[in-house]
Amino acid sequence: MDIAMDGKVVVMKDVLSVGPLQKEEGQKFSEMRSAFWQEVAINEKNPIQVDDLERLLETGNELSKNEEAKIWLWQAPWPADIATYYWSLKYLGKYIGRLYVVNIAGLPFLDENGKVFYPKSIGEIQPKELVKAKRLARLINPAELETDGEEWRKLQAENAGIRIHEGGKRLISKSEEYYDNQLISFCSHQYQKASKIVNQAIARYNLPPGDLYLGWRLRKMVDSGRLELQGDITKGLKDFDVKMPGDGTNAQYALPL
Repeated sequence: MDIAMDGKVVVMKDVLSVGPLQKEEGQKFSEMRSAFWQEVAINEKNPIQVDDLERLLETGNELSKNEEAKIWLWQAPWPADIATYYWSLKYLGKYIGRLYVVNIAGLPFLDENGKVFYPKSIGEIQPKELVKAKRLARLINPAELETDGEEWRKLQAENAGIRIHEGGKRLISKSEEYYDNQLISFCSHQYQKASKIVNQAIARYNLPPGDLYLGWRLRKMVDSGRLELQGDITKGLKDFDVKMPGDGTNAQYALPL
């Protein structure tokens, strides 16, 4: 649509706002992330291969071969985007002076009906609006690179189960159980489809991890006894139901004062 948009697009598919960031001795980062998502998705017939690091390194090699090449990191106000931004700087920081960021946080765009809205992901932006967004790219300076590079080292050292967004580029580490109570709030003493509970929680609380991760948390709560199971938990979210233990007849409720 515009000559300024000409170039190669490299998509990072991993969701680095959830799961481990520290690999074990002798383990590759991609192997660690693949193993995590394999557990989350339970997809033995088609093993999950996370190869973001390999594609990021390939991008770095292209920058090394072509001194005229530049790179734009597209960033939305979403924990996965911000975590990936910090991670990318670890491998692309050496190309300072050719490294740009397009941060759409708090910026208005037009939707397909011409109405103003504030997107939470790059995918929500209409193609013609992407041209406008590209013009907002700014060069990452050395001081910013040093500060933001430290953020990734901090997140990796904390190695928490979840990283949540608290405005700007700030991520806060939380335990993997962080969203469990939101999921439990849609459970009752009657069996319900896991998919229904996950979709309701996402819609109500705008939970960023996605249905695969939240479905995994339901399975974890079944394992710990917080929820009871009916159906095949090794399949998709539509193949098993969960409910709170008991029938609710002895439940006690706190009345407001």
